[in-house]
Amino acid sequence: MAENSPAKSITPAETSKWVDEHGDYLFRFALSRLNDKSLSEDMVQETFLAALKNIKNFDNRSSIRTWFTSILKNKIIDHYRKKARAFKEEDLDALDDYKDDFLENGHWKAERAPVDWGMHPEKALDQKEFMQVLRACLAALPEKIAAVFALREIELQESQDICNDLGISSSNLWVMLHRARNGLRKCLELNWFGKKAGK
Repeated sequence: MAENSPAKSITPAETSKWVDEHGDYLFRFALSRLNDKSLSEDMVQETFLAALKNIKNFDNRSSIRTWFTSILKNKIIDHYRKKARAFKEEDLDALDDYKDDFLENGHWKAERAPVDWGMHPEKALDQKEFMQVLRACLAALPEKIAAVFALREIELQESQDICNDLGISSSNLWVMLHRARNGLRKCLELNWFGKKAGK
């Protein structure tokens, strides 16, 4: 079976070939976004099941891998949406501490200002070890805050779409994203940049 033209009726041998040819790639894709091996495996299985169920909708305009990835990405986005929807409006009161970071003119307070990381952030993203620390820091955030951050910054969903999907205001979204970014910054300063500076 050619990769770009699967049959409309799929045999067990062909589904096994899907797993052999695309399973590892899809698992890595999911793991890079979810940071959870078991959940990533489940998402890949759900992707293959959805593909089997909807194979008649595959129109050969893209490769089969691109189609699988699109299905998987939608499942990951749905996963984050479900997590984030559980967030209650009153929970935002606990996040209001971001105001303590700034002066009235909007500038950082000296004791709260980010430290100089000593390198461009894009260079850090190229380092495998840094990515492991970043994933650990993201996992340490409150679950719902991490889900909103992932929707916006990893899955690149538009802010207005997130607000509409979750039923929150743009100011609530801003507070949640600020809390996530601030938590990640502090965690990275402690677990990555601080350790590197101490070497």
